[in-house]
Amino acid sequence: MSKVPPIILNNGVEMPQLGFGVWQVPDTEAETAVATALEEGYRSIDTAAVYGNEEGTGRAIARSGVPREDLFVTTKLWNSDQGYDSTLRAFESSLSKLGLDYVDLYLIHWPTPARGRYVDTYKAFEKLHADGRIRAVGVSNFLPEHLAHLIAETSVVPAVNQIELHPHLQQHAAREYHAEQGVATEAWSPLGSGKGILEIPAIVAIARKHGRTPAQVVLRWHLQLGNVVIPKSVTPSRIAENIDVFGFSLDDEDLAAISALNEDRRLGPDPAEFNAG
Repeated sequence: MSKVPPIILNNGVEMPQLGFGVWQVPDTEAETAVATALEEGYRSIDTAAVYGNEEGTGRAIARSGVPREDLFVTTKLWNSDQGYDSTLRAFESSLSKLGLDYVDLYLIHWPTPARGRYVDTYKAFEKLHADGRIRAVGVSNFLPEHLAHLIAETSVVPAVNQIELHPHLQQHAAREYHAEQGVATEAWSPLGSGKGILEIPAIVAIARKHGRTPAQVVLRWHLQLGNVVIPKSVTPSRIAENIDVFGFSLDDEDLAAISALNEDRRLGPDPAEFNAG
């Protein structure tokens, strides 16, 4: 049984609030990492075409013995495949690599605004959704202005926007806009990069107070904000640690201390300017 509570997306689909990400996990390691995650109770797996590990992810799912209906699988369309017809082809390729009949969530990986194709791309998503190939459609790395344009030009409000979000980049304006539009906020790089955020004295002190690790404190902060979160690890002990965040709560003092850490500092590209791929 999964240990993770669901959130209800804007189309009524349930999505586990905590999942397992496989960014930067080689395909040869993805099968083992995803298998470990599934054994630990994760039921949401997040991959992407550009990660190059959809096949390894699919093998782990196939061999896990977990019923397909109990899983929530996300993948993403890469930038070079944007456009209506190319999106449909890319989706079939991802589905084949995953070995699945459908995915639970399909995301446009980046808006790449210079291409001007994300509206046509999303219309292909709407077709796939209408055809029952995708249970929920969404986007990733979209700024509020990109989302507003997309919503104005299409008929299905994105269920999810997956964005960089951690204590140094708390995305207050984006989260507020998402809430207004009924879009769930999903955090990538939820723990930041390296050990930086996990060594901040305020977070270390909160961890000590609760008898938890700094990573568990940061993940618990995300969950209490209402974010969906997808921590990544290939280390079995950390995979287990990252899902063990439902037996404690942060108090108002803890939340205020983490809120004060915001620096609006990105680790990844600026979505307004990133057009690679």
